[in-house]
Amino acid sequence: MSDVARLAGVSTMTVSNVITKRINVSDETRERVLEAIRATGYQMNLSARALKSGRSRVIGLAVPQLGNVYYGMLADLLIDEAAQRGYRIAVEKTSGVAEGEATAIAQSRALHLDGLLLAAVEFDPSVPSVPAQRYPIVLLGEQDLGGRFDHIMMPNEAGTAAATEHLIDQGCRRIAVVTDGELDRLTMITRRYNGYRTALEDRGIEPEPELRFTLDAFSWEGARSTGHRIADADLDIDGVVVFSDTVAMGIMRGLRDRGVRVPEDMRLIGFDDIPPAAVLTPSLSTVSPDHRWTAAKALDLILSRIADPTLPPRQFSAPFTVAIRESTA
Repeated sequence: MSDVARLAGVSTMTVSNVITKRINVSDETRERVLEAIRATGYQMNLSARALKSGRSRVIGLAVPQLGNVYYGMLADLLIDEAAQRGYRIAVEKTSGVAEGEATAIAQSRALHLDGLLLAAVEFDPSVPSVPAQRYPIVLLGEQDLGGRFDHIMMPNEAGTAAATEHLIDQGCRRIAVVTDGELDRLTMITRRYNGYRTALEDRGIEPEPELRFTLDAFSWEGARSTGHRIADADLDIDGVVVFSDTVAMGIMRGLRDRGVRVPEDMRLIGFDDIPPAAVLTPSLSTVSPDHRWTAAKALDLILSRIADPTLPPRQFSAPFTVAIRESTA
């Protein structure tokens, strides 16, 4: 850093400010420093800086799948939000299992990451590798952990209730719902199913067990074959509520395979508002959480937790709207 400072004719503090972006410097000075960095091949020793400061300025992000459009969108937003605050994001895949999530926690500590954003699926805070509040963790998941961790949830019940009410307002009365096979524990899908039931009951419609379809498999083909079963069910279904846009797209294809037109024969609504939803034919109506708000709030929580580990745990639910598009027109 001293070599760069001498070459650029500035102080080492100015070089540090240019690299870390903590303090604005003039464009002319920044360009001189960057040119000196390029000329010398200088790279900051991040390990040494972390040892000296106790901070790596890197935050972990552990998600179930990297190929899932939703998690790709979330990671992109978090990376941008972290960069604005002078941090970087290191992404890891957990496969949505407890072992993978526990490993992500252990590895983020071993690598001296400043904290971890964990999109939890099977998170178990009782395992020994989960360090309670001694290590900064913000959960992006659905488990009810008794307020032990900072936690941002999607608007599962309220969002799915709003989606169901939208179908009812469009004239639907035989509304199917797609879930997975397990409803005996509190998960994202269970919460969304509860929102569906609540909306029906509030509108005086009795939920019918035969209108609940379990997903054949968590894959495009599994969603497509579930669409086949919905089309073949002969239950006069006129609307379908699906727990995610990715699954809804596969179901829409399965309905089309059977000659069921969306929305003319059956209306369909998803959840998440991932980017492809708006450009499908027909475009997909969906519950649209404020993903930018979620990314900003997650960084607020993790950085405040890094600064003060004694803060009481905080919980938030993302605001949302219902994006009404062609699939429910």
